[in-house]
Amino acid sequence: MAESTRRILLKQMAALGLASIAGGEPPSFASQIPDQVEQDHSEFFSGFRRFKTNTSGAIINAVVGGSGPGLLLLHGYPQTHIMWRKIAAQLAEHFTVVIPDLRGYGDSSKPDAGEGHSGYSKRAMALDQVELMGSLGFKKFAVVGHDRGGRVAHRMALDHSGIVERVAVLDIVPTYKLYHSVTKEFAIAYFHFFFLIQPAPFPETLIGNNVEFYLRNWIFQRARPGVIDEQAFAEYFRCYHNPATIHASCEDYRAAASIDLEHDAADLNRKISCPLLVLWAEQGTMQSLFNVLDTWRERALSVMGKAIPGGHYLPEENPQIVLQELTAFLR
Repeated sequence: MAESTRRILLKQMAALGLASIAGGEPPSFASQIPDQVEQDHSEFFSGFRRFKTNTSGAIINAVVGGSGPGLLLLHGYPQTHIMWRKIAAQLAEHFTVVIPDLRGYGDSSKPDAGEGHSGYSKRAMALDQVELMGSLGFKKFAVVGHDRGGRVAHRMALDHSGIVERVAVLDIVPTYKLYHSVTKEFAIAYFHFFFLIQPAPFPETLIGNNVEFYLRNWIFQRARPGVIDEQAFAEYFRCYHNPATIHASCEDYRAAASIDLEHDAADLNRKISCPLLVLWAEQGTMQSLFNVLDTWRERALSVMGKAIPGGHYLPEENPQIVLQELTAFLR
């Protein structure tokens, strides 16, 4: 483990009463991190309030700040809600910004996958977030999703069209399109779509053998140097090296390759009815594989968007342009 990350993580753990772990190292893959081992995240979201909500299927951890219309921000893999830390305060000047951990990620609960991976279908994950927003009094709201969060947002816009007023998706095309457009180039760039869906405990065991190596190479190979600092990485690592999180995130992908495709196939004749903004990375893979706007025009009635300079982690790599585009679209 990088020494700076180790120091940050040990400081976090000491504050939570875990400094007695032998050798000062984080728990191994074989040990389950207690649910109460959490951070208040005030260093990432000054002025935001942290809370948890019991939905019908999970306990969702989130922060909320600002005032005005409701705005839900959904993160991707293998991250947590802190990926929005660079633009949350500015968005909160115009909106009530709600930033959760998806079920299975961060400090949200990790429910059982259930039959056919249904516990991690995007339908179930979307319902969590609709109920979360409802608990705050929002009968209608806008949603922005990056990566996995974008897939949840897509399903939400279909299943809850009377609730979602506007939707933005960052650096994705629809899951159905991906799995029905497999090329060598796609398989190389998105190998994890095929690795993480393998039966448990195969990917869980391989990842768990050296979580820090996996996560560090995953994130830093996809981001420009300095975009994700050691403090943020330490928080991502704190959450991801929980064996329950590793398993749940695999179930997220297993659902995408099974029950989500069934839901998508049933809805091929339906389109997102609310305005849709699509942003993607100029230096990312989507642009080289797809005409991103035309692909989304197959799935939505009103689509606008553009490529943004940077790589996959747009809200962290190019926060000011992402903020500018989101603010113009959402307001």
